[in-house]
Amino acid sequence: MWVYLLAAAALLAVWWLHRDRQEVGQVKDKFVFITGCDTGFGNLLAKRLVRRGFRVLAGCLTQKGVDGLQSSNTSTLKAILLDVTDCSSIQKAADWVQAEVGEKGLWGLVNNAGRAIPIGPTEWMKMEDYLKVLNVNLLGLMEVTLTFLPLVKKARGRIVNVASILGRISLAGGGYCLSKSGVESFSDSLRRDMQHFGIQVCIIEPGFFKTAVTNLEGIENDLQRLWDRLSPEVRESYGQNYLAKYMKAQQFSMNILCDGDLSKVTTCMEHALVARHPRSRYAAGWDAKLFWIPLSYMPTRLSDFLLTLLLPKPLQSVQ
Repeated sequence: MWVYLLAAAALLAVWWLHRDRQEVGQVKDKFVFITGCDTGFGNLLAKRLVRRGFRVLAGCLTQKGVDGLQSSNTSTLKAILLDVTDCSSIQKAADWVQAEVGEKGLWGLVNNAGRAIPIGPTEWMKMEDYLKVLNVNLLGLMEVTLTFLPLVKKARGRIVNVASILGRISLAGGGYCLSKSGVESFSDSLRRDMQHFGIQVCIIEPGFFKTAVTNLEGIENDLQRLWDRLSPEVRESYGQNYLAKYMKAQQFSMNILCDGDLSKVTTCMEHALVARHPRSRYAAGWDAKLFWIPLSYMPTRLSDFLLTLLLPKPLQSVQ
C-alpha cells in the first residue's frame, strides 16, 4: 500500500514540476509595467525582464531613478515618474502606457512600490503614521491596479502584487504589516473576480531582504522621532533604556534574517509573468519558508511567545 502511495506522490511531483516549467511564448511582443523601480526589486526586475526580451515600462518616484534606467539606451526599457499616492500621477502614467502598448494591451502589471516606516510599537503611532504607509503599500497599489486593469484585461495578462511574509503574521505596529495583509486580501478577491476574463493574479511574499525598505538607519532615525514625541508617562512605562534595547534587538534580527540576494524575489516575479500556469503565491527567502510561514500556522499563544522573544520587555511589564 505504501509503495503505491509513494509512487503516486512521486508521479504527482513530476507532473507538477513539468507543469510549473511550461512558459508562454512571444515575450518580445509583451509589455510589462512595474512600479517602484528606483532601486531594489523593481529596478532589478526591470533589467532582468529586458534581458528576457520583454518590453518594460518602469515607474520611478524620483528623476534619478528614471535617468538611471533610461541610461541603458535600449528601446525596450522606458521609464516615467510615478507617485502611487497621487491620482493625477497614476492617470498620467496610465495614459503614457496606453500610448506605448496600443491595441496589444498590458501583459504584466507588477505592483512593487512600497515603504516600511513608520514601524515600531503600536502605542507609539498616530493615524498619520499609518496613512504614510497605507497610502503607498495598499491604497496606492489598489488605485494603480484599478486604473491599469482595462489595459491588462485587453491582453488577458497578469497582475503581480508584492505583499510580504508579514502579511501573514504581524511582527510590529505601524502600517507595514497591516498594509501587506490588505494586499493579500485585495489580491485574493481580485484573482477570483478576474479569472473569468483570463487574468491571473499572483502574490509575492518576500521574507527579509536588504533593500531600501529594510535600511536600518532610516528605521532607527524614525524610531527616535517616534520616541521623542511620546509623553513622559508613556516613556516611563517603557523605561529610558527601552529604545536602545529595541534598536539593538532589531539590528540583531535584521543581520540574521536579511538576505542580500534580491534575485530570489525577482525570480519569483519573473516566473509569475512567464509561466503558463503561474502560482497564486510565491514565498521568497529562506526565512519566509522555514520560519515565518510555519510560525503563521502555529497556535496564537505559541507564535506570540516566540515573537515576544525577539524584542525587549517594557520596564512596567506585568508579565
